Order: sequence, then C-alpha cells, then structure tokens
Amino acid sequence: MPPQLNHSDDPHADTQKALALPDLGQRPFTATVERDLAASPAQLYAAFTTQWENWFARPGTASIEPSIGRPFFFETEHNHQRHPHYGRFLRLQPPRLVELTWVTGSRGTDGAETILTVEFIPNGKGSKVRLTHTGFYNTATAKQHEDAWRGPVLDELDRRFRPNNLQTENA
Repeated sequence: MPPQLNHSDDPHADTQKALALPDLGQRPFTATVERDLAASPAQLYAAFTTQWENWFARPGTASIEPSIGRPFFFETEHNHQRHPHYGRFLRLQPPRLVELTWVTGSRGTDGAETILTVEFIPNGKGSKVRLTHTGFYNTATAKQHEDAWRGPVLDELDRRFRPNNLQTENA
C-alpha cells in the first residue's frame, strides 16, 4: 500500500482525504537548495501555485488549480524542445509552503513521480527559499536538478519577482 498523507495542520485538511504519496523506496536521491530571494513569501507562494507562466512555464500552457490532490500541467521550452510537467498538490500552507509531485520525461525525472517541497521563510525584506526535490533514480539526475534549481531556475524567479520588476512588468 502506498504511503498516505493527511496533515492535520493543513488548512485544506477538512476537504482532503488521505492522499497516496509516491513510493520513493527505490528512488532515495534528493536535490536540496537554499537561497535568499528579493520577493516576499506571499509573492513566492503565488509563483509556485498560480503564477508559473510568469517565470517558468511557457505562456498559454498552464492548467493549474492549486488545491490539495488536484492535478496540474504546464510546459517549458528549452533549446526549442517542449518539456511537459505534470503533478498534483500535496500540501499548501500559504504563504509558507508548497508541496507537490513533479513528473517530467526522459530529460528530467524519467517519468518518476518525485516530490518537490518549497518553503518560504521571511528574511529581511525578502525570503529564504528552502527547496527539497526528492525521489530521483540516481545521484546524477538529482545533481542535474539541484544545479538547475540553484542556478537558472531560481535566477529567473528572483529576476521576475524582484519588487522593482513586479511594478514595471505587471504595468
């Protein structure tokens, strides 16, 4: 029987039944990143729930309703190739935590349903982001994801959600 999730501190606990979690027993490898970003926890929470197309997903591809157990889909484009991303929301604790499953193809998670947990911690005028992405088949894939999150992905998130950019890009 797959592991179950039922968080009593989850604000959506009254609407959720126990969720089946991915079986990570044969996929113990993890990517972990901590980084300070200029945006507030609330802005970053929105980025990982309703605003994927503002920084990560190809515009017009996202089908996302941030609700526990609800599936989502979006595409990214890298080197003129499309990369579908699928998952479902496991925990939502505004504005401090988003946890979701993350499934991509052969150049990503190799079809494995991984778990991405992102915490947003107030830090001065911005936030510390603690990102844990677990459930990879091997260290090479975990390292590839860690390097992507630490570098270009969070760089773009920081650029797009800097307080100065929010006023000019959303005007």
